[in-house]
Amino acid sequence: MRNVFFLLVVIAFFSACSERNENSDKTVFRYNESKGITSLDPAQSRTMGNIWATTQLFNGLVQLNDKMEVVPSIANNWEISEGGLVYRFFLRKDVAFHNHELFENGTGRSVVASDFEYSFKRILDDATLSPGRWIFNAVDLENHGGFHAVNDSVFEIYLKHSFPPFLGIISMQYCSVVPKEIVENLGKDFGRKPIGTGAFKFKEWYEGIKLVLHKNENYFETDNTGGKLPYLDAVGVSFIPDPQSIFLEFMKGNLDMLSGLEDGSYKDALITSNGNLQPDMKDELIMLSRPFLNTEYLGFLLHDSINGSPNPLNDKLIRQAVNYGFDRVKMMRYIRNNIGSAGIRGFLPTGLPGEELRVNGYDYNPQKAKQLLAEAGFPNGKDLPEIPLYTTSQYLDLCEYMQHQLEEVGIKLRIEVNPGATHGALVANSQVPFFRKSWIADYADSENYLSLFYSKNLTPNGPNYTLFSNAAYDQLYEASLSTTADSLRYSYYAQMDSIIVEEAPVVVLYYDQVLRFVHKNVSGLGSNSMNGLSLKTVKKD
Repeated sequence: MRNVFFLLVVIAFFSACSERNENSDKTVFRYNESKGITSLDPAQSRTMGNIWATTQLFNGLVQLNDKMEVVPSIANNWEISEGGLVYRFFLRKDVAFHNHELFENGTGRSVVASDFEYSFKRILDDATLSPGRWIFNAVDLENHGGFHAVNDSVFEIYLKHSFPPFLGIISMQYCSVVPKEIVENLGKDFGRKPIGTGAFKFKEWYEGIKLVLHKNENYFETDNTGGKLPYLDAVGVSFIPDPQSIFLEFMKGNLDMLSGLEDGSYKDALITSNGNLQPDMKDELIMLSRPFLNTEYLGFLLHDSINGSPNPLNDKLIRQAVNYGFDRVKMMRYIRNNIGSAGIRGFLPTGLPGEELRVNGYDYNPQKAKQLLAEAGFPNGKDLPEIPLYTTSQYLDLCEYMQHQLEEVGIKLRIEVNPGATHGALVANSQVPFFRKSWIADYADSENYLSLFYSKNLTPNGPNYTLFSNAAYDQLYEASLSTTADSLRYSYYAQMDSIIVEEAPVVVLYYDQVLRFVHKNVSGLGSNSMNGLSLKTVKKD
C-alpha cells in the first residue's frame, strides 16, 4: 500500500510538472479542499467539498445567482400552476453532455427532458443511496412517478401540496442532470469518472493528492457581452489537511483562494479586530465577504426531565435569563474578530428573502436576567442546579466566554466537550439538556430554518432537536406552506420567528459570514449567502 501511495505521489508530481511546462500559457485556478471529496456524483453532493466540485461539472434546471434569486440554467423558463402543484420547465436545445466514448462518435449528445426524468427518479432509487432523497418529500410520486418528460424540451414535476420553497430546492446540486447510458455503464464508478454538462469537465483525480478539471469548450452559457464561458482553462483542487500548510501555500501563490479561517493561528495576520483586511495585505490580496446563511446557536432540550433528573431548562424564564445574561457583541469582537454578526435578532439569519421583516431578539441585560431568575424561584441563582453545556472543541472558547458572564448573574455552566460524532449522536437522541448546534441553509428560504421548530419534525426523524412544540407556531407554519403569495408567507415567517424569541428554545450566538481571500490577479470570483463556488466567470491574469 505504501508503494502504491508513493507511486501516486510521483505520478502526480510529474503530471503537475508536465502541466506547468507544456501549458505555461494556460490559466489554472487552484483551491484546496482540506476535508476531501468523497464523490463527484451530484446524487452524493451532501458535503461542501462535493458540492463545490460538482458545481463545476454539472447543471440543473435552475440555479441561484449571487443575490440568492432563482434564475435559468438548462431550463430557459418555467410555469407554475395556479395551485402550485405543477411545475413545467422549458429546456434549452443547445446543452450537451461532455464528450465520452459511449456517446455516438464520442461527442456529447444533447440533453433532453427524459434525462431529467431519469436523473430525478434516480435520486429516489434505493440503489443510489442518495442523501438527497428528502428534497422530493413534497413530490406526488403517484402522478407519473412525480416527474414526466412531456417531450424532449418540456419537463414537468407534480407536487402533493403547494410548497413555495420548491423552486429553490431544485437549484441544489442533487438535481443536476446526468446521462443514463454513462451512469448505468459505470455504476458506482460514475462518482469517480463523472460526465456532466458543466463549464468544466473531468480530467483526473488522484485521491488525497489532487483533482484536475479542464475547460468545457462546448459550454452553453455566455457572459453579458455574448462571450463564451468559462474563461479559465482548468481548475486544480488539492487536499492539504493542515490549516497552517494551506495558509502558507496560499501566501506563496500556490493556491488562488483561501476560504474561511480554519485555524485561528493566522487569523490576526489577515484581518483586523474589526474584521477588515490587514492594511499590509491590501496590495497583495482581496477579501470577499458577505452574510452566510448559517445560524450558530445553543439549543435547550424542552423536556420535564433529563436522565431521570428534573430539567430546570424546561422553564421559559430560565431560558430567557440565559439569553439576556451574556454580551454577544463583545463575544464577536474579542473571539471572532467580528467575523459574522451578533445573534441579537431572531433565529433567521441575514440574507434571506423577506429579511426586512426580521424580528428583534435578546440584547445584553444582566439585570433583566437576574429578575427572570428571581421570578423562576432562584434569586441570584440560589438553588439553581449547575447546567451542563455540551459542545465540541471548536466552540469551546465561545462556551467559556458564556460560562464566565453567566456566572455573574447566578447561572453556573459545566462545559462538556465531546468529539463531533459523539456530540451529534447525543443531540439527535435527546440525551443532553443544553447543546451547541448550527444550521446551514439547504435552500434559500426561511422555511428551511423554521422547520427546526415544527412539532412534526421531532428528532430523530427530523431536525427539531429541542423538542419544541407550540400549536400557534404549527398553525402558522402550515399556513405558510399553503400560500403562494410571498408577502403573506414572509409575514407568517416573521410571526413564527417572534414565537421562537419569546419561547426561547434556543440561544442564538451569531449569524455567520462567508469569508474568502484571493490574490490580486484573480477577478470575477463571486460569493453568495449559501457559500457556493462557481468558477465559470473567474479570470486569472
